[in-house]
Amino acid sequence: MSSKIAKKENNTVTLNIMVEWDEFEKNIQKAYLKNRKKFNVNGFRKGKVPRQIIEKMYGIEVFYEDAINFVLPDAYDNAVEEHDLEPVDRPSIDFEEIKKGEPVEFIVDVVVKPEVKLNDYKGIEAEKFEYTVTDEDIDNDIKKMQEQNARIIEVEERQVKDGDIVIIDFEGYIDGEQFEGGTAKNHSLTIGSGAFIPGFEEQLIGKNKEDEVDVNVNFPEDYQAEDLAGKEALFKVKIHEIKEKELPELDDEFAKDVSEFDTLAELKEDVKKRLQEQADRKSKTETESSVVKNVVDKVEIDIPKAMVESQVNMEIRELDYRLRMQGLDVEKYLQFTNGSMEDIREKMEPNAKQIVKTELVLEEISKQEGISATDEELNKELEKMAKQYNQELDKFKKNIKEEDLEYIKLGIIKSKTVDFLVENAKFTKADK
Repeated sequence: MSSKIAKKENNTVTLNIMVEWDEFEKNIQKAYLKNRKKFNVNGFRKGKVPRQIIEKMYGIEVFYEDAINFVLPDAYDNAVEEHDLEPVDRPSIDFEEIKKGEPVEFIVDVVVKPEVKLNDYKGIEAEKFEYTVTDEDIDNDIKKMQEQNARIIEVEERQVKDGDIVIIDFEGYIDGEQFEGGTAKNHSLTIGSGAFIPGFEEQLIGKNKEDEVDVNVNFPEDYQAEDLAGKEALFKVKIHEIKEKELPELDDEFAKDVSEFDTLAELKEDVKKRLQEQADRKSKTETESSVVKNVVDKVEIDIPKAMVESQVNMEIRELDYRLRMQGLDVEKYLQFTNGSMEDIREKMEPNAKQIVKTELVLEEISKQEGISATDEELNKELEKMAKQYNQELDKFKKNIKEEDLEYIKLGIIKSKTVDFLVENAKFTKADK
């Protein structure tokens, strides 16, 4: 077998692959052995018809299709390796007329990774993001704990106020007619939560237990149910109960109840530490994004459509997975949103293109800088993953596939490349 690049246009390479007749002949024999049971010829048992008899009756061409399928994968793989190509889509294959005794020529068009011509990426100017934890942040976090540990108690001799929980019945009417989905019994509603149509909750403030209230609202123009969007509605509401949250005192006893700490001061210190770790991660992530974006924006790449489509497909699979975790899938999601798969793909495409471009730029920088994943770094990452899956390291290593190992190595290289860019960047303080 031999191959040569006949043409290279943009990101498409045309290969001429030659397979010697002797090699092709071996694969014709394989095709004969695979198919001989399909031929019935008088005077021969099924599967015992000699090849030359079949070829005489049907022509040698009867075996060409399978012979091509046998010989071509290896011939193609060898050509890709020989010319150091990185295909990103399935090849388009054609072949010249096959003549017995002569080499068989295949013409293969394959889309490959684009060439990335980098601009200066060292010393790139970018914004440095820094987030610090304030006393207000700590107090807000403690207040959330306080809310989560509140007791719900029923109140009697007062009117509904903001923040209360009311138990209500309601019936919804449009033009005097009840509409589907507008009725409920013993429904729990937190006043001020914004869970209902704008204006609904506010009209219950100041009312008493057992009051019957007419609530007039307008459905928003962009309401999800199109038959209700923009329409005026009347809700007849009966208030059964009024409840409020009784918050625990913020003292040392509270700290003991909600944590392993003995004092409120210790709890606050732990909250501060946790929030600062979150802030540091946010600072690091946004600073890295700023650097990488500025590097990538300076590069022009002719990205093959196949790479963008592949990324969109991946994002759709991830969307489907997230929806399934909520008891839905993409098909049901499209029904609820009155959308189409084409709409989703169109919305995802710009982001997918940016992701592909970023990956290509970082990959090229890692090559130029000789950034690689060491055995020690790989082992450390595997240890971390084994711990996450609650497995012993040796067992985890045995079960991991080669392609997964390669994916982990690429992740390490990408992370090190981003670190390299950040270390070599020139920063201005972010204006936020």
